[in-house]
Amino acid sequence: MHLKKEDITRLEIEFDSGSVPPPFSHTFKIRVGFEKGFVNTQLEITYTHREGLTEEEILDEGFTMNDDFQYKGELPKVWEEPLKELYASTRWSNKKYLGDEGGIKILAKDLHGKIARGIPANNEDWQHMAQDFIQAVYEISNRELPLNLQYYVNTKEEGELFYDLKMKFATRKVDLEINGQKKEADFEATKHMLGFVYLPDYDYELAKEAKPTKRGHYINLGDGFWHEFGKGIFNLDDSFDAVSKIKSGFRKLNQP
Repeated sequence: MHLKKEDITRLEIEFDSGSVPPPFSHTFKIRVGFEKGFVNTQLEITYTHREGLTEEEILDEGFTMNDDFQYKGELPKVWEEPLKELYASTRWSNKKYLGDEGGIKILAKDLHGKIARGIPANNEDWQHMAQDFIQAVYEISNRELPLNLQYYVNTKEEGELFYDLKMKFATRKVDLEINGQKKEADFEATKHMLGFVYLPDYDYELAKEAKPTKRGHYINLGDGFWHEFGKGIFNLDDSFDAVSKIKSGFRKLNQP
């Protein structure tokens, strides 16, 4: 049973990482209720099967001894439409249970009290949406700051351009300034472009802390280090030129 998008009052998104080994294995549950002026939100993240690991083994993987997280509160109403739109466009699999590969299952409830459960065939789309939603919760709860990148271009063709870009998942907005001037940017398109930013390999031994002044293209991933294109940034896959995608993506942000 597929409920009408406009009638949905509640969604539950439940994730299990399946056969992923600890300390990475985890589950999460997102419960949202669509209120008049906000999205009522509950989030629970639980890391699983860590009983057989030592503290050292957990810490060595970059985790802590207490990575579980709970949140109960409100997210801006701007999140209602993307969640409902994804539900409306979802194709459903015939599976009744998540297998060893894990994934997401959905529960929806409408204003008539009808309940629909299912495993989406477009599971990856739901996982991306869930991760964006969790990032929004992290920002609202002050667990993490919004993602902030800087990009600097100094070439004969483009001139000198300094991009300051902040992704605000909580409000699904992009704060973008180019040479100190505010500029409009689409949230989804910018998020797609930033997906390329994390594909190359960044050589921190060649990175600099000082803001660059010489000709070239440079990027600061928010950790204070400037990486120069052509010297400290390398494509990991010869069949896909992520470096060029990054350059062209920022170039598009500066178009009228």
